[in-house]
Amino acid sequence: MKQAVVPSQYLQIALDLARRIARGELPEGSRIYGRSVMASEYNVSPETIRRALRLLADMKVVEVKPQSGAMVLSADSARRYIENFEGSADVRSLRQQLKELMAEYSDLHRRMADTITALVKSREAFAAGEPLPNYEVPVPQGSPVTGRSIGALKFWQSTGATIVAIRRNQTVILSPGPYAELYAGDVIVLVGSPSAAEAAHRLVTAKE
Repeated sequence: MKQAVVPSQYLQIALDLARRIARGELPEGSRIYGRSVMASEYNVSPETIRRALRLLADMKVVEVKPQSGAMVLSADSARRYIENFEGSADVRSLRQQLKELMAEYSDLHRRMADTITALVKSREAFAAGEPLPNYEVPVPQGSPVTGRSIGALKFWQSTGATIVAIRRNQTVILSPGPYAELYAGDVIVLVGSPSAAEAAHRLVTAKE
């Protein structure tokens, strides 16, 4: 389930203050109440308020004076801060979404590989000439993939197919990892759509 990216409390408070300044609710030249009052209003610690005001001061939205609190400097600066914050928030949200999608893909790929491995292992026996489930793609002589690893080829990204086994002479290599290399004469056993199988065939037969 997708989760919203929630900024830190001091960032949320700084944004709220900037919006109030931009709206004119806190006019230029006016004094912002003390940290203790604001801490009570936002239900946070005075240190959180200090960080929010320090951030706005760095952006020339307010001026923080020792023993005197903060004074509003510029509504224009407040509007620029809001625009910059919302833009960076979009980037943070996209990065979080990418992170979640990568985690979902990793989990799905692992579960698929585990399921296929269990299915293959459940067969009573493997004869070298016995066809395995799904698609088989032979690696011909002179193939550009010869001697290259699955990871280096970016096999899944290039084809959309997942390699579940490699048949090499009388040996069947189950669930080969990204460092497994392919050689002429190998038979790649994969799962995926018919178009993925066709893409895998084109990959191993391409002319360099």
